[in-house]
Amino acid sequence: MHHYYLLGRSGLRVSRLALGTMNFGVDGFHAAYGRTEEQVEPIFRRYLESGGNFIDTADFYTAGESERILGRLIARAGVRDRLVLTSKFTNSVDPTDPNAGGNGRKHMLRALDASLRRLGTDHLDLFLLHTWDRITPVEEVVRTFDDLVRAGKIRYAGLSDVPAWYAARAQSYAEAHALTPMVTLQLPYSLIARGIEPEYVPMAQTLGMGLTAWSPVGGGLLTGKYRRGADGLTGPGRLTTPGAGRAVSDRDWKVIDALEAVALELGRSMAQVAVNWVVTQPGVGSAVIGASSVEQLDGNLAALDFELPPEHRRRLDEAGAPPLAPPYAMFTPQYQSWLVTPGLGIGDKPVGYAPPVFNG
Repeated sequence: MHHYYLLGRSGLRVSRLALGTMNFGVDGFHAAYGRTEEQVEPIFRRYLESGGNFIDTADFYTAGESERILGRLIARAGVRDRLVLTSKFTNSVDPTDPNAGGNGRKHMLRALDASLRRLGTDHLDLFLLHTWDRITPVEEVVRTFDDLVRAGKIRYAGLSDVPAWYAARAQSYAEAHALTPMVTLQLPYSLIARGIEPEYVPMAQTLGMGLTAWSPVGGGLLTGKYRRGADGLTGPGRLTTPGAGRAVSDRDWKVIDALEAVALELGRSMAQVAVNWVVTQPGVGSAVIGASSVEQLDGNLAALDFELPPEHRRRLDEAGAPPLAPPYAMFTPQYQSWLVTPGLGIGDKPVGYAPPVFNG
């Protein structure tokens, strides 16, 4: 799997497939599909053996058990220095304390110290704001990130699941004040969840943030293990457990059908094709993959072992293309004739063209 990208506008080299550890542990919110330390250690070691270096966790995962397990696994393997260890903060750790959650400086500092204790390390390579709290000024977050870098507690900073305007404001504020930049923006992205394309992708490319895609197989929907049933979705997995609440639209099934056909023609699994499509999309530096077994991990890692032929990519693109709401529909090639002389390619210059000179 030895494929590495620079993350955003930085010198940090990360695996194009990051190991997600939301299922490391059997406590808390994610316990329903969690795994014990003994079950996940072979997965962790297999990821390392493949050359992977990008580990993703959060203080919220399995009520902190994900970090504790990771800390012990990293110590036993003796690989702390070669990993890009990432954790996230935002979620409340004490519902009785109004400052025990959110993105304010007080909670941010406390959350990092708690994560470092659980992970058994003195620094994080990448620290992410987990979710926009709709309250904390972006300037407070950026200043605190910068303080943490200067203190040596984190190496890089980033954001996850925030509005595009918030990410743009954070990066612009950091640039204007020579503060620590955001090197990544972590967002959901898959063939059935393409809402980030009109705004987030060009924003990240323009402002130097590498996108890290989570749920590249649509929560498992794009793996092929779920099927249409008389009473809805059927198949083994958490999407069919009571209370999962995953409605599958006609558009989703159109994507699944196209994906299944492409995978069959390429001799690849549906999950491999889905992950390959995501990780090779514009602006994407890495995709977060999870696994409940070594065999599943091996299958996901093989997603980088082939190239999607242009015709197959076109079919997948068309099957899942979301309708563009105004004003984004105005920025498509069919409307560009309003902006340039008919017959000229977009961005082309006529022979003899010279930019106008303004004398102030």
